[in-house]
Amino acid sequence: MAVTGVFDAMLETLAGAVERDASADMIGSTVVRAHHCAAGIKKELGHAEALGRSRGGSMTKPYARGDACGRPLAFVLTPGQARDIQGFRPLMRMVNDRIDALLADRGYDADTIRGELADAGIGTVIPAKANRRNPAPHNRAKYHWRNRVKRLSGKLKNWRRIAKRYDKTAESYLAFVNLASALLWHPFAA
Repeated sequence: MAVTGVFDAMLETLAGAVERDASADMIGSTVVRAHHCAAGIKKELGHAEALGRSRGGSMTKPYARGDACGRPLAFVLTPGQARDIQGFRPLMRMVNDRIDALLADRGYDADTIRGELADAGIGTVIPAKANRRNPAPHNRAKYHWRNRVKRLSGKLKNWRRIAKRYDKTAESYLAFVNLASALLWHPFAA
């Protein structure tokens, strides 16, 4: 059983040990299917353990926040059917460093998110949804950096335990995600 916050603190310490590029942070999410041994949790506890039900089975959605180099900074879990907007606020609260811009995909295109970032003095690099009446402009060249957070998700999914959730509790799964992320920091900390 993982103690809450130990692996979060380890990842935060690694991120603080390296001088990081504050020009942009990126957020993104991916969907992870839960193995049937993880999915055996009671329905009323499913939301608390970040397990969502869908036609494809039980799923969880890890949200990642990475720096401009694609290094992991923080993670949050929600049930698999959750919208991207639900992971935004917890991720923004987890890292207190000053950044110039936040890069995200269309799932984060909401007036509330744009307003919060503007109030914090953070530039927004989020493409507008197709159905938006007044699309907000975004820096296309900087948006191409966002592939780094997607590559981060791909690197983490090389670990079988992350690619398919075997842990019943969100706490255990998130602890292993943070532990694997610490290994991704290793080449930068040396």
